[in-house]
Amino acid sequence: MRVQSKNARWLIPWLFLAPALIVFTWFKFIPIIKGLIMSFYKVKFVGADQWVGLANFERAFSDTALHAAVLNTLIYVITTTLVGGIFAFAVALALEGQARHIRLIRTAIFFPAVTSIAVLAEIWRILFYPGADGVVNQILGVFGVAPQGFMSNPDQALYIVILLQIWKNVPYNMVIFIAGLAGINRELYDAAAVDGASAFRKLWHVTIPGLVPAFSVVIMLSLIRGFRVFTEIYTTTGGGPANATEVIMTSIFKTGFEKFDYGYAAAVSFMLFAFTVCLTILHVTVKNRIDRT
Repeated sequence: MRVQSKNARWLIPWLFLAPALIVFTWFKFIPIIKGLIMSFYKVKFVGADQWVGLANFERAFSDTALHAAVLNTLIYVITTTLVGGIFAFAVALALEGQARHIRLIRTAIFFPAVTSIAVLAEIWRILFYPGADGVVNQILGVFGVAPQGFMSNPDQALYIVILLQIWKNVPYNMVIFIAGLAGINRELYDAAAVDGASAFRKLWHVTIPGLVPAFSVVIMLSLIRGFRVFTEIYTTTGGGPANATEVIMTSIFKTGFEKFDYGYAAAVSFMLFAFTVCLTILHVTVKNRIDRT
């Protein structure tokens, strides 16, 4: 009877997990495996697929269009991670506390994080309309600045979309930092005050070290979001103008669903997946070493 009871306790959690595991397996894990298999073929719509081995992967290293998309992605990732992280940290410091008005402000600021990206993209197109009657251009006109092209200007489009990503992610990262601030021992601030530490010293020696786990989470999430960004680009510029905002994911999408080169698109997708996994492992390894020291 005891053996049966132990088996039942082991089996019951898996029974609850089974529906989700089946859905994930069917719609996520099986497509990943099929995509990996597809990356070794030249997919044909008529007749059998042609085995090409590693040719699709080798092609990625000589594809100049993909290289440009990778460069844009790196600019996107670095800028959104650094600038977005700093802004989120500053906002979290400003809005730390339990006062009612602060909670209301935090709630208002958090709205972009839960708003559909399609809605945000439409707002961005209205704000940064390139004509003289655009909202931002009208504001700039007050200061004597000529109308700007914004998302229609190849030199400005990527940074305007980056601004959208920062605006959307800052509230989410802010919540992570506020949670980290709540976990810092307040006695450390009292001890620092007794020692005559200035506000900057408290920030540098108490707050920032106490937020290392929060910084770790924010950086990792920002990196993953940045390298896999698609919707923000596709709904605003579609990768244009003149491929100025083309990133890895939009390049994969166009290769697969516009050029119908599924094998090559699958190969690049798997390379991005492998890179993301390696980046996550590296981040966790570095974090663990820092925690041990």
